[in-house]
Amino acid sequence: MFNGLIREIGKIKSFANNKLTIISNLKPSIGDSIAVNGVCLTVTKTYPNAFEVELSPETQKIIPLENYQAGKNVHLEEALRFGDKIDGHLIQGHIDAIGEILEIKKTKNSYDVIIKTDPKIMKYIAPKGSIAIDGVSLTINEVFSDRFRLTIIPHTFENTLFKEYRVLRKVNIETDMFARYIYHMFKKTPDNMNEQILAWW
Repeated sequence: MFNGLIREIGKIKSFANNKLTIISNLKPSIGDSIAVNGVCLTVTKTYPNAFEVELSPETQKIIPLENYQAGKNVHLEEALRFGDKIDGHLIQGHIDAIGEILEIKKTKNSYDVIIKTDPKIMKYIAPKGSIAIDGVSLTINEVFSDRFRLTIIPHTFENTLFKEYRVLRKVNIETDMFARYIYHMFKKTPDNMNEQILAWW
């Protein structure tokens, strides 16, 4: 589990034979979980100033691989430990869909970012709910049929890769896991029981 607070910006050294080598000051051990642009991956090898993870075929199918090429910067976050403070929200590192940045607009004291994604996941996205974009925990401000708007404070913008992002950039999206679980439970509930639950609520 992660909480969407980026601990370091790493740099891709190489990506070959399904192995991703990342230059980093982090000191993980073999077997540790690390979120790389929000994707939970397992450390398979360590070096003095780098570590290696392996991307399964399934993972490669659901992420924008152009963001994992040599020379690219990536968000890094080590897994939470029991007792750690959760400042963002609970994140599994399981990507739901790829998004595309449509607009980045500077306002008086923040940045508005509009991201388009697969309409199939919009049912998990709610105004003022939580979402992870490339592993960054953010709050949703406005929701449309196939896109949503985020408002990002300058500190987050300047201390993450958002300061490098441009329109049409592809990003990893993980929706709030509680929204997914609740939707899944209600989907399997008989319609008459759903009506009773909604009436009670």
